[in-house]
Amino acid sequence: MGDDITGLVAVIMIFGIPLAAMYTFYRIRKLRTEERLAAIARGVNVPMQPELSEDARSRRNGILLVTGALGYIATFAVIARIEHDAWIAAAFGIIPLAVGIGFFLDSALIRRDLSA
Repeated sequence: MGDDITGLVAVIMIFGIPLAAMYTFYRIRKLRTEERLAAIARGVNVPMQPELSEDARSRRNGILLVTGALGYIATFAVIARIEHDAWIAAAFGIIPLAVGIGFFLDSALIRRDLSA
């Protein structure tokens, strides 16, 4: 019985968490739009927030992924002082680290293309 419930919970979490995140994103965006439209209807000047450039988005994603990966690796490095098998888990931090470095490379290439 315990194994059956574990599988059910895993499937619900796998599908439920992304759906909840998408609904939350949709709801927040809808509320911001309604707030902006209500302010415009009352005659309030609402400044539009400029979208980030592709270069800035790549740079921001690179920073977040690299720092997250370094934190992940550092956490498991500390755990590995006690449990040596934790280095296996720390090695998985290389994946987001590589993706973050790829975002930095993308940012540099976009900046080079714009200046040329």
